[in-house]
Amino acid sequence: MANAFADIAFTGRVRAEQARHGSADIYGRVLSQERRDGARLSAVESRFLQERDGFFQATLSETGWPYVQFRGGSPGFLKVLDPQTIAYADYRGNRQYISTGNLRGNSRISLLVMDFAEGRRLKLLGEAEICEDPKIMQALSLADAPQVERAVLIHIAAFDWNCPQHIPVRRTDAEHGDEIRRLRDRIAELEQQRFASA
Repeated sequence: MANAFADIAFTGRVRAEQARHGSADIYGRVLSQERRDGARLSAVESRFLQERDGFFQATLSETGWPYVQFRGGSPGFLKVLDPQTIAYADYRGNRQYISTGNLRGNSRISLLVMDFAEGRRLKLLGEAEICEDPKIMQALSLADAPQVERAVLIHIAAFDWNCPQHIPVRRTDAEHGDEIRRLRDRIAELEQQRFASA
């Protein structure tokens, strides 16, 4: 585990649970002040993030309740601006604005970015900033995507690659090489032939 992530996540109660279950010594090593990793994205994390077509994000309401939501778009809707800043295009949804409202009151955010096909996941903790600057929104716009309603900039406090254990393998149609589309087309063709010969 990355030091920056452990610094935030390993609270007193978490450390007590680790001690209770026998993992405190193992995880105590990542809290060493000699280690300073997990706060600046490398090329590996940057590429991984920019290739994704969605992620899960958690925000906190003013009453302390967590809210988890999926954010999606074409690969590229999530961009790395620098080693400690990412941004994503926020498209209009059902207009409840729960995440947006939460972030206006408490900027802390957590992202879980999954690659189900390869069994990889990246966790990020940061401070989010709602941005309606037309230049930034334009920079996040993609030709085949909906209009950007706002941008969300995330200043990364910590990240960590998570254990791949228990990640189910799932692939999108694009990751299967459009196999699902080809099968649907073939089924439609066969149905047409059947109806034509009936």
